[in-house]
Amino acid sequence: MSKNFPASTAQPVSIPSEIKVLVAAAFLIAIGFGIVAPVLPQFAQSFHVSVGAAAIVVSVFAFTRLIFAPLSGVLVERLGERGTYITGILIVAASSAACAFAQSYWQLLLFRGLGGIGSTMFTVSAMGLLIRLAPPQARGKVSSLYAGSFLLGNIAGPAVGGLLAGFGLALPFLVYAGALLLVALLVGTMLPNTRTGVEAGKSTRTKAGPVPVKTVSQGVLPLRTALGIPAYRALLVSSFANGWSAFGIRMALVPLFATAALGAGPEVAGISLAVFAIGTGVALTFSGKLADTWGRKPMILLGLAVNGIGMGILGFTGDVMWFFAISLIAGLGSGLMGPAQQATVADVIGNNRSGGKVLATFQMSSDFGAIIGPIAAGYLVDLFSYGIAFSMATAVALIALMFWLPARGTHPTPPELVPAPAAS
Repeated sequence: MSKNFPASTAQPVSIPSEIKVLVAAAFLIAIGFGIVAPVLPQFAQSFHVSVGAAAIVVSVFAFTRLIFAPLSGVLVERLGERGTYITGILIVAASSAACAFAQSYWQLLLFRGLGGIGSTMFTVSAMGLLIRLAPPQARGKVSSLYAGSFLLGNIAGPAVGGLLAGFGLALPFLVYAGALLLVALLVGTMLPNTRTGVEAGKSTRTKAGPVPVKTVSQGVLPLRTALGIPAYRALLVSSFANGWSAFGIRMALVPLFATAALGAGPEVAGISLAVFAIGTGVALTFSGKLADTWGRKPMILLGLAVNGIGMGILGFTGDVMWFFAISLIAGLGSGLMGPAQQATVADVIGNNRSGGKVLATFQMSSDFGAIIGPIAAGYLVDLFSYGIAFSMATAVALIALMFWLPARGTHPTPPELVPAPAAS
């Protein structure tokens, strides 16, 4: 399988300083998000609503991300990547602060939903920068580095959030808002005002000299061209499965399961989310390198299997220590496939062309899973049990596996070195 990769893949590749800035910013964002995660469902239930209604508060954030994802690509072209990133961060900061002062369930739902608009803005901007700036032979490594920074924050954030909850469920939201203001300051002062992917393509150079614009697909990859690639179609399904499991059910049901089924408090819920993040972090220490050498597809298949089985078993645990152990395994699965998925979409787009719609669709597939997952699981809990609700994550992962098995994996060959797709 390694014969599909260029020989330079094994050579050390330097990481651009702009990526290091994005990695540092991601760490601060993750700490704040991790602080809020274990208390959000419980804060919603403090307004005396059902488990299903509490899960909707988690889903509404992903719902607004899904709706505004296409618009975020347009904003990147008009405001630039840095401007869109900072604006999005400030919107989420304002939303988080407003959640702290919500006086009813419907206010909390509204304020949390508005934050999704800003979230999709800085997410698409960051993804675009990472894809364009990452060396082709190190896309998996860069994806691991970026994801690892999120996980370091996710490890510390939930535990801190659980402790802060003892001082009131509103406090974590204010801390999150403060962390996001630090991110805006960091990016605004240390990240250059970059150009969009289309503009960057006009000045692209290779070892042989400048690359004519016409050999870089005119700087734009149409969505329907990407949809013609089996690996990209399979990627959308596995991204949906990951959104359903890691960003949906885990955030919405794990804290409630710890309280209702295990009789534990917010501290245990926070620790369980941190343990999941630790498992993912352990996988990221080697999964990015394997995605660059072994291949994208094997890592995605392995990650889907491990995460899907782990999440299915999680709902049947009746002991706190087993709960932590299975959370660790499920997190390991998420870390195995994460860098490979990011590297796959980077392979499809390439460094020297813009893929705003392709990126937005990839993000939307994950957000759609994060919307449907908590809602479906929440009502399955109300009708049946937590075990049935968590088992749905296993079923969704198996469906994603079926899409990936016949698909051919991508490779990191720069698009400017291979024939451009036909114009559409």
